[in-house]
Amino acid sequence: MLTFILRRLGATLLVLLVASFVVYTLTAITSDPLNDLRGSSAPNREELIAFRTAQLGLDQPIVVRYFSWLAGASKCLVPFVLECDLGTAFTRSYQPVTDAVGAAASSTIQLVTAATIVAIIFGITIGILTALRQYSGFDYTVTFLTFIVYSLPIFWVAVLLKEYGAIRFNEFLSDPVVTVPAVLITGLVWGIIVMSILGGSWKKRLIAFASAFVATGGLLFLLGATGWFSDPRIGIIGVAITGIGAAIGVTALSTGLANRRALYASLITVGIWLALYQPLQYLFFYVPTAWMLLGVGVVGIAFAIGVGILVGGDGKKETARTAAIVSFITFFVIVVDRVMLVYTDYVDRIPQSGVIATIGSRTPGLQGDMWFEILDGFAHLVLPTIALALVSIAAYTRYSRASLLEVMNQDYVRTARAKGLTERTVVMRHSMRNALIPIATIIAFDIGALIGGAVITETIFAWKGMGALFVDGLELGDVNLVMGFFVVTGILAVIFNLVADLLYSALDPRIRVS
Repeated sequence: MLTFILRRLGATLLVLLVASFVVYTLTAITSDPLNDLRGSSAPNREELIAFRTAQLGLDQPIVVRYFSWLAGASKCLVPFVLECDLGTAFTRSYQPVTDAVGAAASSTIQLVTAATIVAIIFGITIGILTALRQYSGFDYTVTFLTFIVYSLPIFWVAVLLKEYGAIRFNEFLSDPVVTVPAVLITGLVWGIIVMSILGGSWKKRLIAFASAFVATGGLLFLLGATGWFSDPRIGIIGVAITGIGAAIGVTALSTGLANRRALYASLITVGIWLALYQPLQYLFFYVPTAWMLLGVGVVGIAFAIGVGILVGGDGKKETARTAAIVSFITFFVIVVDRVMLVYTDYVDRIPQSGVIATIGSRTPGLQGDMWFEILDGFAHLVLPTIALALVSIAAYTRYSRASLLEVMNQDYVRTARAKGLTERTVVMRHSMRNALIPIATIIAFDIGALIGGAVITETIFAWKGMGALFVDGLELGDVNLVMGFFVVTGILAVIFNLVADLLYSALDPRIRVS
């Protein structure tokens, strides 16, 4: 495997070298960094032109300038040198390109990570459900909706989200009144969805519809009656309910509920988190740092793995994996619960008229601890994340459905069923694992493309990321800024392609990396 990785990286460096020369040359030929100064009426215009010419080396041939830039950029590939030099960006007041790209990349990666996680979870899940319910009303409905969403222009989706996801929803949060029609419509919609997913006889469908209708409508009415939307909380009871539900759900998907050891290990893990709920509140209050959160999460997952090993018996690996996933979900809910505690104070401090923000990646001048920053980041992240994730969800749904249906018709799947294996085992272990191979390729390419910047989405939501940086550099003729964008996106695209190749061998034992 090491030989394969080194060989791929060597070939990649050659490709990046040739591509960087082409991009640098074309950008330098088609742009004029002195255009804004030539039209300036400043009395020291000639001095400014001379200074910029000297700073950017514009008096030298393009090839000489490229190799001068390459000499600095090559330092970025040398470990422990810490002298990465991509030049200066005159459009950023001669700020080092590494600083400009670092700030833009961190903003974009934050957005892309959230959108990708949401798209993968929902897209693949919906794709699996539609494949298992092929040619049903649920399948036809999801297929129709995914084609519509996939064809929608992203700027129109973003405008709709601003109107109904921010403006209208903020108006509701300012005076949260849950009406009876809202309860009935929400229960009706969710009841139809659950009934369509479960399928079966009409009696089973009606029971599923009635249960979902009562549960959803009753929960919404209860939240409205207790004023939850004005002062949201999860509390230890909510953590317990969520944790137990995660334990049952993850165990059912991972090993099956017949594996009692995995279920017991997951429930023990939830019990440990519930026992630590109050001590963690003390820790969250007095030590609100990111390193503290990371440490608590890692320790919690490590404890869950230990519990899985102790309880797992012959299936230690599967039990430990299940307990670790449940531990992460429970810890995440506890963190969300702590963030909700600052909701009312946050609403009083933000200058805009609503919780869900429509522009920017943070509220300027916001004073508060880490929990305020997390809540503020979520408030600004939710709309662009949904805008990017919607299109990806539609694509992943179609790809995962088609891939799973193709695999389900293979001989080895029929053999697995003939051996008497449960449907969960056939789908999750035998079918889905191989069906994920083409999905891994698509996801890897999508992540690399999104990190390059979602220009339209970033523009609409005033999100200063890689897309905005690239457009500014291209329009104003800042070659160094464009090349900084190229270096980051090119390297990340190569890395994710390599990760996709390695995932093939992890998903399918028949594939060998050599």
